[in-house]
Amino acid sequence: MARTTLGSGRMIEQTSVQITAQRERWQAERELRYARRNRIRHIDRLLDELEMLNIAEETQLPADLAFRVQRLAAEMEHPLGNRAPEDISIGESMDALYDLQDGLMLTLDGVQDDEEV
Repeated sequence: MARTTLGSGRMIEQTSVQITAQRERWQAERELRYARRNRIRHIDRLLDELEMLNIAEETQLPADLAFRVQRLAAEMEHPLGNRAPEDISIGESMDALYDLQDGLMLTLDGVQDDEEV
């Protein structure tokens, strides 16, 4: 009887390890699947901030916003990412973000959204 209990305990432990590994793989896959969508949302928020500056007829790009735009452009290997944040204009920022967003949207064509199913 003791041997059966030991054997079933080991089987439960192995099953638990397998479930944990599968859960971690599923989570990693899910994060990759939603990374593009989250990046598009991030770009949308930046564009909203830039649009508000345009509406307010601002000519100067705030340093924190310039840094966030420049950092995103650098991460996504856009030429604007090679420039200093203080040298970036509102219009250039918007153009770069629209370019980046268009590239992401094109890769979504024909892909079914899990949330819409």
